[in-house]
This record gives sequence, structure tokens and C-alpha cells, in this order.
Amino acid sequence: MKIRLLIGSLFLISFLNMKAQEKFSVNANLKTEPTDKIDFNETGIGISFSKAINSKNKIKNTVEYSNLRVNYDIGSFEAFETLDQFSQLKNKFEISHEISNTKLNLALTPTANFQKTLDFSDVTLLGSFEISQQLNLKTNINVGVARTAIFGYPQFLPTLSVQYKVNDKSALMIGFPDSKISYSNNIRNAFSLTNSFNGTFYNLDHTLIANNGTKISTSQMTSAFEYERNVDKNWFINFKAGYDFNKKYNIIDNDNHKVYDFNTGNGYILGIGIKYKQ
Repeated sequence: MKIRLLIGSLFLISFLNMKAQEKFSVNANLKTEPTDKIDFNETGIGISFSKAINSKNKIKNTVEYSNLRVNYDIGSFEAFETLDQFSQLKNKFEISHEISNTKLNLALTPTANFQKTLDFSDVTLLGSFEISQQLNLKTNINVGVARTAIFGYPQFLPTLSVQYKVNDKSALMIGFPDSKISYSNNIRNAFSLTNSFNGTFYNLDHTLIANNGTKISTSQMTSAFEYERNVDKNWFINFKAGYDFNKKYNIIDNDNHKVYDFNTGNGYILGIGIKYKQ
């Protein structure tokens, strides 16, 4: 119990220090990703605060929790059927500083990825540093580096994106790991086509003796259509439908080497969420 309280404090310190911020949002979502022999169902909730300290500096803090449940076809993976539930808790603290037409963005993201029992060894520090340059009224370029787990384990990767505002209703972002085309026909509706590389890992409660596995690793490239509707002054609902390419669900060891491949194959993704913003 003491360990849980201490780890919870690590994630909530910066969050609680931002209780009187200018912007606040809460969101909850549910998504399903079925494949031929394994179904993935994830629920999540997030709370975010942000504040402009002055004209040049802004801060934002987001606390998120997600739970992944894995359902195996009966008889397909009998030796691994106890690997059916995983959780992630993360706190993302962002600060941006503007210099003329250039913005510096720093994010620190401690995460705890665990099976059922939370411990200090489950905490990993992720984050990113990005330089954003406004080239003209319509074009913006972002270059940076991130310590991320989008390929199933923590590693440093470059990030790059070019953002272009087509008109008042449409915008385009092309880059890595995320790309997006967005369109809004009025203040209530927002449509988008997205392509993103995404993934994570979860520490197992006990080492799998047979293959020395210590983590579950997930990754995929997701292409999706998303729709968000402002149903009331502060309330939004969103829907997501797409497809996961190159989907991987593996067991890895302490050195992030693959020791077992579930060969899930690709599959579609469906999601729904609700958000409150003020």
C-alpha cells in the first residue's frame, strides 16, 4: 500500500500544483481492436490542466490511466491466458517557451506500466524536446527528439512534422510519428483522417521462466477516420474507426529482445469517447 501511495504521489505532484489553471478538460474513452485469435479492449480516462504563464510561456499537465484487457481464443494460447489484463498510469508535464517565430517545447512523462501489481520498478521516464518554427502565416515545421515506446519499448527517436493551414476549415499535418488531415464545416463538427505509429509495453508481475520474458510489448501503425461533435457548450463526443497495420503483440526480455511472438495479424479498430472542456 505504501508503494502505491508513493508512486501515485510521483505522478500527481505537478498535477495538484496546477489546481487554478485557465483551461481544464476531462475525457473518457473505450476502444476495441479484434484480430483473428486475440481481442484487445482498452478503457481510459484523462484529466488535463493548462495555463499561459505570460505571453511567451505556457504549461500543461495531463494525468491519464488506461486498462487493457486481452481475450484469447479458447485453446489458442493456453500457456499465456493469465496475461489478460494490463494497466498504464502516466503524467505528462509540458512547458513551451516562445522566441519570436520559434517555440521550444519540452515534455516530461513518467509512466508506470504494469500487469496487476504496481511497483517502483514499473516506472519509466519518457519525454520529448521539440523546436517549432513558424515559416509563414500558413506553414509551421516541428523538429525534435523523443524517448518514446511507440515501437513497443522505450527508445530515442527523431520526430518531424510540417503543418499547413489550407483555409479556415481545413489543415494538413505530415510527419513522423503522426500525420493528420482535418476539416471542420462548422464550430460543432470536426472530421479528420489520421495515421500514427503507436505502442507501449507492460512489465509482467513475474518472469516467464520458459523464455525469460519480462514484458508484454504492443505496437502498430493505425490509419483511422475520426469525428468529434460538440453536443453542448462544454461537452464533446468522438468516434474513431480504422485499421491497424503491422500489428505486433510480443513477449520481450529485459534487453527488449523478442522471446515470443503471438502472430496476431492485423485488424480493425473502433473507438468512442466523451470529453468535457472549459
